[in-house]
Amino acid sequence: MVKIFDTTLRDGSQGEGVTFSSEDKIKVAKALDEFGVHYIEGGWPGSNPKDIAFFKKIKHIPLKNAKITAFGSTRRMKNKPDEDENLQALVKTKAPVAAIVGKSWDLHVTDILHATLNENLLMIEDSIAYLKSIGREVIFDAEHFFDGYKSNPLYALQTLEAAQKGGAETIVLCDTNGGTLPHEIGPVMNKVKKRINIPLGIHAHNDSGLAVAVSIEAVNHGAVHVQGTINGYGERCGNADLCSIIPVLKLKMGIECIPDSNLKKLSEISRYVSELANMVHNTKMPFIGESAFAHKGGIHVDAVMKNPKTYEHIDPELVGNIRRILVSDLSGKSNIYYKASEFGIDFSQLEDHSKKTKEILKKLKELEDAGYQFEGAEGSFDILLKKLIKQFNDYFSLEGFRVITERRGPHQNVLSEATIKVTVDGEKELTASEGVGPVNALDKALRKALLRFYPTLSEMKLVDYKVRILETNKATEANTRVLIQSSDGTDV
Repeated sequence: MVKIFDTTLRDGSQGEGVTFSSEDKIKVAKALDEFGVHYIEGGWPGSNPKDIAFFKKIKHIPLKNAKITAFGSTRRMKNKPDEDENLQALVKTKAPVAAIVGKSWDLHVTDILHATLNENLLMIEDSIAYLKSIGREVIFDAEHFFDGYKSNPLYALQTLEAAQKGGAETIVLCDTNGGTLPHEIGPVMNKVKKRINIPLGIHAHNDSGLAVAVSIEAVNHGAVHVQGTINGYGERCGNADLCSIIPVLKLKMGIECIPDSNLKKLSEISRYVSELANMVHNTKMPFIGESAFAHKGGIHVDAVMKNPKTYEHIDPELVGNIRRILVSDLSGKSNIYYKASEFGIDFSQLEDHSKKTKEILKKLKELEDAGYQFEGAEGSFDILLKKLIKQFNDYFSLEGFRVITERRGPHQNVLSEATIKVTVDGEKELTASEGVGPVNALDKALRKALLRFYPTLSEMKLVDYKVRILETNKATEANTRVLIQSSDGTDV
C-alpha cells in the first residue's frame, strides 16, 4: 500500500499561470477526497490570507478519505516552538496533519538560515516534538535531501534522525531541485533505511523531466508515501504528476494506492483541476490526455481495430479515457470505417463501399493538401463524409449576407452590422443584427434567422477557436484556417 499525498493546492499553485481562489481550493479538495487520496495539503497558512481562508472553510466540510494537511517550516532559529509564528499558524488551522519542511542540505543551513549545523538539528527535532505534543500527525519534508546527501551524507542522515527523534510519523525525501536521476535513488534510500525505521516518502520535482520516474524508483526501494500534484502542476517545471504515478502504481506494478473503482475518475479529475486552475488541459499527457489513445496512421488504425493491444499499453477506459481515431492525409480505409461507425454510418451496407472509401480518401488528402485539417474538426468531417455519400441533410441554405463595419468618429467604438438571408424548407428569412465586430454581428443575425426553425440553437455557444495562417509569406492576404469549438452545454 502506498499513500498518496496531494499537494496541488500548495506546491501546485506555485506553478506559473496556476491560480486558485479559496473557493476553487475547496472544490478541488472535495474532488480529491472523493477520488481517494490520503492527504490533501491545503496550503501554507503563514504565507497568505487565501490559505488561511481555505483552512477556515474546510473545517466545516466532512471528508470521507483524506486528511487535510497544513504546510509550514521548522521554527525560526531564535524562537521557541510555542512562540514561533509559523508553527502557531499551523496550530490555528486545526488541521489534523502538519507537513514540516526542514533543511537537510548543509549549504542551505549555513548560507540561507545562517545557522550552525547543530542548531538546524535542534530546530527540526523540537518543532516536530511540539506539534506532536498537541496531537498533530507530523510529516517531515527533508528539503533538498538528495543534494544534501551528495554534499554531506552524514549530516543529511542526521537531519532525518532528528525528525525521527522528534516523533515524525513519516519522513519524506525531497528532490527539491529536480536534478536527481532515477538510478541514484536506490543506493541513497538503502542507506537511509539502515538509519531510519519509520515510513519513508518521496517528493520529486520535474526539472530533469524525471519526477515520475524518480518517484516510482523510490517506491521500488521502499517508499510508502508519494507526494505529487494533479497534472504535474508546480514551480518551475512542475512536480511529480499523480496522473501518471497513480496508474503506474495500480496498473503496472499492482500496488494499491486509491480504490479500484476510482481509477476511472482519473481523466475527469485531471480536466476538472485544469478548469479550476484556469489552465489549458495538456492533450499530450500520458494516460489521461486526449491524444494518449489517439491513432492517426492507417496501419495503426487497422491494427487497433483488429486488436487494441497492438498499439495501446492499457485499456483507455481503465483511467476514464477513450480511444480516438483521427482522420488526415495519413488515413487509410480503417480510419474512414471507424469514423463512419462513430457517426452512425455502416459502410458495409453502402453500395460500392470500397469505391466510395477511395473517393473519400482522395478528397480528404486533396483538402488537407489545400490547408484544411480534419483530425481536430470531427463535425466538419461528418458533414464532408455525408455529402460524399449523398446522406447529408441540408438544414438551411445561405442565400447571401452583407457586413458593414464602421467607426463614426475618432473617439467612438467600432460598430458592425450584419444582414443575412437564408432559406429553410422553401421559406426565406431575412434578418439583421448589430454586434461587437463582424463575426459577432453575423452570429447574431444567423441565430435570429434560424431560431424560429431550430429553437435548440439558443443552447449553442462558442467555446474556443484557433486561427492558423497557412501562407505566411502573403501576410494579410494569406489564407487562414479557423478551428471552431462549440458546445450545447453538454457536449463539445
